[in-house]
This record gives sequence, structure tokens and C-alpha cells, in this order.
Amino acid sequence: MSDKIGPSGQGVKRGKSDASPRAASAKRPARAATRRPARPRRVKIPYSEEEITEIFRRFSVQRPEPVSELAYTNPFTLLVAVVLSAQATDAGVNKATRELFRVADNAAAMAALGEDAIREHIRTIGLYRNKAKNVAALAGTLVAQHGGQVPGERAALEALPGVGRKTASVVLNVAFGEETLAVDTHIFRIGNRLKLAPGATPEAVEQGLLRIIPPPYRRHAHHWLILHGRYVCKARKPDCEACVIADLCKAEIKTNDVPAPLHPIP
Repeated sequence: MSDKIGPSGQGVKRGKSDASPRAASAKRPARAATRRPARPRRVKIPYSEEEITEIFRRFSVQRPEPVSELAYTNPFTLLVAVVLSAQATDAGVNKATRELFRVADNAAAMAALGEDAIREHIRTIGLYRNKAKNVAALAGTLVAQHGGQVPGERAALEALPGVGRKTASVVLNVAFGEETLAVDTHIFRIGNRLKLAPGATPEAVEQGLLRIIPPPYRRHAHHWLILHGRYVCKARKPDCEACVIADLCKAEIKTNDVPAPLHPIP
């Protein structure tokens, strides 16, 4: 039915007015959806706070003052050694750097030595060509931008050639005493296998561990976990009989529930 009479007397169907609420709302620009950034999902772990504290207490008794197994004499040689250790054993790196650090134990000397000479010194290490390029470049950057000194800030370290988060964390922890935790293959395995900090990425495992490690043990947790993974909770076959936390461990792969005697390792 027409709801308006035109000049001819016939009904005229009225169209939708632009002023109608529905039309007006259609013409309004859509309000941008605002979503808060998702918070990292916290994974529930099968340990009580008391159990976690006891795990790290035992590690601290076993190795009261753990040290890096890489050979170094100062923050610069430590930085270079850690860069070279990617996909290489500490023993292999130490063998290659013995002569290298004898002739160049600071940034200026390493930059002067040059990429070709560095490459000859580290030929026995995996990926030695690219590593030699990075070491020469980071030495030059340290001389040009930091007066030859290794910076103690994460951002500055990670800006150096060949230096990523893991390397920066090691240097900050060992050379500067910061409570950082570098997640290598051993710690990544331990975090997931023991269900201490399950995560799909090294960053997720790192954040998970930093959340649970009691403050008194954060300084040395990095070394304790690496050494436990390297010598006890090995990748292929964990040595559960030698494990000081066998009774607390929640790993499905473990073969023993009796902890090994707890005493300092010489």
C-alpha cells in the first residue's frame, strides 16, 4: 500500500530515507576493533614450588661455582668463543682458539688479524668460513663503536655481527654477572623432557624457566642446566642412575627413582 499521495492522486511508494537509523548506521565508518595483545600462555607444570627449589638447591650443592667450559681470558675472548661454539663442541672450539687467542686476545688485534687469517685458525670448526667473517666484523665494530670493549647491554651485544640472543645471554651472565639464561640444545631438551618449562621455542623455554627458578639460584641456573643436560640427562640415553634429582624428576623417559649421592663435583 502507498503511504504517500502524489500530485496525480496516485500513491507513490516512498523509498528509504537517508535519515533512517539503519541507513545512517550503514554509512558510519566501522569502528576499528581493538584487541589487546595476547598474553603468553603459561603452561601448568607438574612441580610444586618446594620441589623446584629443591631441584636447584641440589644443583647448587653439586656445583657450587660452575664455570663455562669454553676457554677465555676476558670478555672479548669469551664473546668470540661463544660465537664460534654454535654447532660445535666446547672442546673443539678451545682447540681452535688456543693459538688464535695467543695472537689476538682483544678487538683491535683481532680486527688487524683479518678474516683470512682468522679463517685459517678456525678451519677445524663447523661453519668456519662464515664464523671467521663474523668474528672479523664484530671485532671491527667493537673498535669503531665501543672503543674495543665488549658492551654490557643486550641491545648493543645483539647488534654485533654473528651475535644473537643466546650468545648475548651467555656473555651477560658469565662476563657481567647478570641473571640471564641462554637456552641451547641441552637446556631446551631439559625444559621439555623434565616438564620444567615446556615450550616449542627457545624463547618460550627461557621465559618458562625464568618464571620458576627461585631468585637465589638464577645466577648459576644457566650452567647447572647445561651441565646436567651434557653429562647426565643426555639426548640419546639419560644416565638416570647418576641423577641427583631422580626422585623429583617428572620425565616420562626416566628409568630410576632413586637420587644419586649428592656431593660437590671436583
